[in-house]
Amino acid sequence: MDQGQGSLRKRFWVESVAAGLCTILFLVTLAWHDWLELVFGIDPDNGSGAVEWLIVGVTVALALTCSLLARIEWRRARPATA
Repeated sequence: MDQGQGSLRKRFWVESVAAGLCTILFLVTLAWHDWLELVFGIDPDNGSGAVEWLIVGVTVALALTCSLLARIEWRRARPATA
């Protein structure tokens, strides 16, 4: 079998897409603080910004975790070169 993309499991792609989506949400929330209020019409923290900072923290943690898991899966699919 080809050692390219064909040897990667579906798990790698799921982890990679999840990392990408979390990174996008992280960057949007970091740059556009009131998107939650504008998009959904709700203000869960009464303007304090606490929910936005929670979203930033959770999404950066998820992006890093998913990236690490995807990297592990990538390395599993690649044979070591001597």
